Amino acid sequence: MGPYPGWLPTSEFTRVLAGIDGTGDRCAAFAAMCRVNTLYAVMRAGSGHLGSSFSAADVVSRLLLAELRRPFTADGDLYFSSKGHDVPGLYAAMIGLGVLDEGLLHRLRRLGGLPGHPDVHTPWMPFNTGSLGMGVSKAKGLILGDRIRGRSRRVFVLTGDGELQEGQNWEALAGAAHAGLHELTVLVDHNTLQSDTWVRDVSDLGDLVAKFRAFGWGVLRCDGNDSAEVGGALRERAARFGAGPAVIIADTVKGAGCELLAATSMPEGEWRYRYHSGAPALSEYLIAHEQLVTAADEVLARHGLDPLRPAGTDLPRRAAGTAPRLPQVYGEALTALAATDERVVALDADLLLDTGLGPFAEAFPQRLVECGIAEQDMVSMAGGLAAAGLLPFVHSFSCFLHARPNEHIYNNATEGRRIVYVGSLAGVLPAGPGHSHQAVRDVSAVGAVPGLLVLAPAGPAQVRAAVGFCATAEQSVYLRLESTPVPPEVAALRHPLPAPGHGAGSGWRSA
Repeated sequence: MGPYPGWLPTSEFTRVLAGIDGTGDRCAAFAAMCRVNTLYAVMRAGSGHLGSSFSAADVVSRLLLAELRRPFTADGDLYFSSKGHDVPGLYAAMIGLGVLDEGLLHRLRRLGGLPGHPDVHTPWMPFNTGSLGMGVSKAKGLILGDRIRGRSRRVFVLTGDGELQEGQNWEALAGAAHAGLHELTVLVDHNTLQSDTWVRDVSDLGDLVAKFRAFGWGVLRCDGNDSAEVGGALRERAARFGAGPAVIIADTVKGAGCELLAATSMPEGEWRYRYHSGAPALSEYLIAHEQLVTAADEVLARHGLDPLRPAGTDLPRRAAGTAPRLPQVYGEALTALAATDERVVALDADLLLDTGLGPFAEAFPQRLVECGIAEQDMVSMAGGLAAAGLLPFVHSFSCFLHARPNEHIYNNATEGRRIVYVGSLAGVLPAGPGHSHQAVRDVSAVGAVPGLLVLAPAGPAQVRAAVGFCATAEQSVYLRLESTPVPPEVAALRHPLPAPGHGAGSGWRSA
């Protein structure tokens, strides 16, 4: 397909940065150019996270261009993202600065390219992301290690407001204040949206300023899409809170910098932000690309610079899939079961659409418990619901569901509570998000839990049978759902499940 307007070579970034003197305009132009390349990379990959990359772009630009001392050197200040969804934007910035090879821009979410989430195998990427909430703790350890080794540098960590639903963040705060970690600055990309919808409608964070202060942190707030305000907040942080850790709550707009993608353009009453993940349609890509280039060119014109010269590109043709995906089949089957069994309740960890729960949420909103990004809380809540005589179905990506709350799953089992755990995105494929989202050890991790049967249905017929089995099984079940399209020959497989209380039958993968 093409040629279409595409990406900006590193030489264009070099030209623009050399031609603009003022810090504010340099950051504004750089952020707009990074958004152009982020849009291109996600479009070429067919997946990725635009909204978070765009909301964080101005903060990242200010840090890299004007605030960090000797970034991307062994002894320089360090910046990394804990939220992880914004990493396509960070890649674009690193490529613009020549820190990463520009050829990698064409290989987002590809083997030998750039992973969909932060990974230490990428140059200058110090940590991996996982089920979120780990970044502040990792920064604490890094700073304590620096102190032991006699090294002094500042560490800046970006978190998301949805990510702050993970309890580990709050565990980390008190220790940082107690140790007087003045080297640590946390920036909250406060765009008020998480994976599916508004943070306020999932698990409202309340008064963030008061919460951080209660843990002994210095707290500042600014417009995170205004480079000057971000810079001012960082200067004030150094002046007022130089003796300990501080947080800057950067109020941003998800999809900022592009009218089409900005959350402020969402229709009144819309609950879902459509550009959290995935590539836009071609028509949307062309509109967004033009808006971003125009924004950058307005800054360039003020400094007498020629307009941007994006390279033309042939975008890959992606055939529309028609094969079923197991989470969608599962969601329909669960909704049908709930219509006949009033004990059925569903718990979700901010992945309503990806786990197939859309039909259930529409049909039985009063029986859906949205737990947000808090897997341990969700699994223990399921234990309480089971104790009340209900049959909880617990949902997340398999990589997050089997690992972080593993002890809680075991604890529920020791109480004899019957719970169904449904792990989507299981296995190696799709591999685009990176290894942090590949559940390849889930069967072994939960297979040793007493009283827990592991089922891995191969096709739609087996998924429907498995849901019915879960309603009457004597034990708890871990239902492992792969999220890739199911080939027609597999979709046609029909193997009946055994009677409740017995092992899985022929044609079923079980443990």
